[in-house]
Amino acid sequence: MQNPRCSFLILFIQLVSIISFCSYARQIRGEDNKTSAIEVDVGIILDLETNVGKVMNISILLALADYHANASRGAIKIVPHFRDSKRNDVEAASSAINLLKDVQVQAIFGPQMSTQTDFVIDIGNRTKVPIISPATSPSLSVKENPFFIRGALPSSSQTKAIAAIVRNYDWRQVVIIYEDSSYGTGIVPHLTDALLEINTLVSYRSVLSPSANDDEILKELYNLNTKQTRVFIVHLQPYLASRLFLKAKEAGMMNSGYAWIITDVLTSLLDSVDNSVIESSMQGVLGIKPYIPRSNELNNYTRRWRKRFRQEYPDMDPVQLNVYGLWAYDSITALTKAIAKVGTTIIPKFKKADTRENLTDLDALGTSEFGSLLLDSMQNTTLETGLSGEFRIFDGELQLYTYEIVNIIGKGERSVGFWTEKDGILHKLKINSKTAKSMNEQLAAIIWPGESTIVPRGWEIPTSGEKLKVGVPVKGGLEQFIKVEINAKTQAVTVTGFIPDVFKEVIEHLPYAIPYEFIPFPIDSPTSQDYDNLVYKISSKEYDAVVGDVTILASRAKYVDFTLPFSESGISAVVSVGNDDRKNAWIFLKPLKSELWITTGGFFIFIGFVVWVLEHRVNKEFRGPKHKQVGMIFWFSFSTLVFAHRERVTSNFTRFVLIVWVFVVLVLTSSYTANLTSMLTVQQLQPSITDLNDLIKNGEYVGYQEGSFVKDILKHMKFDSSKFRSYSTLEEYSDALSRGSKNGGVGAIVDELPYLRLFLNKYCRKYIMVGPTYKAAGFGFAFPKGSPLVPDVSRAVLLVMEGEFMNNIIQKWFGNETECPKQDGMVIASSLTLDSFKGLFLIAGVSAGSALLLFFLIFLYQNREILATDDSVWQKLCAIANAFDKEKDNPNSMSQKPSEGNEIQTATLFAESEASTEILPNLSLQSPEIKISDGLGASPPPEGFSTTEPGTPVHENITRITEEI
Repeated sequence: MQNPRCSFLILFIQLVSIISFCSYARQIRGEDNKTSAIEVDVGIILDLETNVGKVMNISILLALADYHANASRGAIKIVPHFRDSKRNDVEAASSAINLLKDVQVQAIFGPQMSTQTDFVIDIGNRTKVPIISPATSPSLSVKENPFFIRGALPSSSQTKAIAAIVRNYDWRQVVIIYEDSSYGTGIVPHLTDALLEINTLVSYRSVLSPSANDDEILKELYNLNTKQTRVFIVHLQPYLASRLFLKAKEAGMMNSGYAWIITDVLTSLLDSVDNSVIESSMQGVLGIKPYIPRSNELNNYTRRWRKRFRQEYPDMDPVQLNVYGLWAYDSITALTKAIAKVGTTIIPKFKKADTRENLTDLDALGTSEFGSLLLDSMQNTTLETGLSGEFRIFDGELQLYTYEIVNIIGKGERSVGFWTEKDGILHKLKINSKTAKSMNEQLAAIIWPGESTIVPRGWEIPTSGEKLKVGVPVKGGLEQFIKVEINAKTQAVTVTGFIPDVFKEVIEHLPYAIPYEFIPFPIDSPTSQDYDNLVYKISSKEYDAVVGDVTILASRAKYVDFTLPFSESGISAVVSVGNDDRKNAWIFLKPLKSELWITTGGFFIFIGFVVWVLEHRVNKEFRGPKHKQVGMIFWFSFSTLVFAHRERVTSNFTRFVLIVWVFVVLVLTSSYTANLTSMLTVQQLQPSITDLNDLIKNGEYVGYQEGSFVKDILKHMKFDSSKFRSYSTLEEYSDALSRGSKNGGVGAIVDELPYLRLFLNKYCRKYIMVGPTYKAAGFGFAFPKGSPLVPDVSRAVLLVMEGEFMNNIIQKWFGNETECPKQDGMVIASSLTLDSFKGLFLIAGVSAGSALLLFFLIFLYQNREILATDDSVWQKLCAIANAFDKEKDNPNSMSQKPSEGNEIQTATLFAESEASTEILPNLSLQSPEIKISDGLGASPPPEGFSTTEPGTPVHENITRITEEI
């Protein structure tokens, strides 16, 4: 029987074993007697000495409290471990190492400064612990640091919004003021690129040390005030920005005409700036900040936040909740969701490194197995209803949706618009953040510095009192364009002419006054300076502008900016006028080119031959002695030129050929008459040279204006530079053209159209413009590259050119151009060429050749018995020739013995003819309309082609009687 004591002992041991097993199991699951949840340690590193650090601290406490309040029993418990970096980079790194080594946190929120974050990120990469930081510097890359998650917008994300504001007001240059720190320098390249995309230049970069004193700030502001640009983009921390604006007010840079834009950090933390600074020195400033949509949840949270802040910091002045506090709340909320998602899959602990190796202190920390899973969940997460709006992290970067644009007025700010990457600047947003469909591209009315409602133009003439230094060319001729006179005693410069008058009128059309002074620049000096040297004086900052007959060229535009041209463009040539052909004794030959004369003569002979062939066998007028037949060929053909042929034709082939040929002759004679009339009646200025290529072929000398770029154009056209001669005045132009190349002159003057117009207006009877007009951009005013004056002056140029002033000033300096006959577009009558009549000659040749071919085919067919004989070829040809020369019998001939009735009728006819002769003695008895037979019988009825004039009544009577016979 078992001992009762032994049974009790066994029972006690079993009970202890069960209790021990349960305790061990609960330890495995992370449970103890005090809690039933797994604990996850999270490190928080903030600058608790700053207002931003305190704001985020309260938001983090509230986010964790909300998480635990809503968590179910048994959920993961998040234990925060706060550390103060005390605005020190080393302290921040030390705090991170302490949290990883002693606490073994699975994630770290912070630090908030970029320089501190840079150290901590490297530690997080080594230990595989996610670092969630609100640091905004673009130099901190989430791509290069896999365990870095940015819990705020990078400063580079606002650059396009700033550029949109600058473009909205058409500012062409800006000045960037930033602090010399990683926070300040990080935005500069991104902002510069965004401005370049809208063709706006950063004219100056002002760098301020974070430790700069007031004197240094004021000195830099005075330096900025001596420059033209009046648009300033400020990227400073609030404590440094406050001092900057105070000194800007002192320097007079917060008055009308200035524009100031502050970046998102300063705008979002505006409540940390003293109200006295805002009211006295920041009125009219524009700012941008991330847009936070209003909601009931945000209002309730703001009240809770203020209450908790007073509890934590009862001795502090009230601080406003800002966007960084909201982002901190949303970041911790996203972190708690990620921890809750992966916390039950693995026990949160560190994997220690191999202790057998020589390890550094950082390597000895080990790596977190939990951190890698947490990172995967955090890198792409979205809070649809975050306190800051839609809080979405993609690839470790917080995504941007909308920026709000505000205008600082009074003690606070006023919203004037919004910016989105999709739609740009907007005046209003819908509740769902979609833009309204109405016209929505402009900002609301803005009060600018100096309480001005006029948009600053973005630049001013420097306040140092210096005038705009305007270079003008000094040369010996063409004073109608520009003439520079220097008083020998006072050295005062007087500039007159067409171009200075245009410039002065343009300056008067600007909406502001610009003081300027003219500085002479010799063009025709012994140093051989030209217009290019004058333009380069701008890029070397010796001149602020150049006014003169300066042509806009691509090579010059590399160094300066030109306004719109104010003169016509083009390059052409002027040559002397040739002799008047109207006094030429042989002018009647000029209407047709020689090849056309030869072709026409050849066709006359050819048509005469064809007609002779077709009529030789059947028409007595084309028979007879050989010399008579040859004469008939020439006579008949050439008589058609004046339609004087009277010979009758009987062959239908001949009639067809003559119909076509007479039409050709009609066209030829009409064209000849018209061209000859033009040559004799229209006053013509025949150029001595019609093509510039003739100058090259003939080795002629070419003239150009001294100092002009035309010399380079001539070289490009393959002219020999040894054949160049430069001149300065219109009189030298005329003298050189009159003498010609052989007598020390030139064959042509090549210059720009404005000069040639002036030259021809003075010598319009002696010279003429020839050749093609080569395109050029015309005259323009030159300014430094990127000068804000260029667009305003260009608009003023358009206003001047569109008004009546331009006509008046042209009349003043160049006179009335209608006094000389206008040469542009003059058509000089030229000889007609064969090309214009090829079609007619082709038709005439084909028709004549076809008729001739058909005639020979019919003739050979009719004499086929000759070809069928056994004679030799020569004998056959001779027989064919004899048959062709033999007159063909007239089928209409009557018998040789007329009847008795016919004899009576013949006698009656002669009697009537004699009577008619007595009545009309001038009527010839041998009229071509009557053919009396030679005793062999009556002639056939009249037929054929004749161009004789219609007969008189007696002729008609005789013809009628003949027909009755």
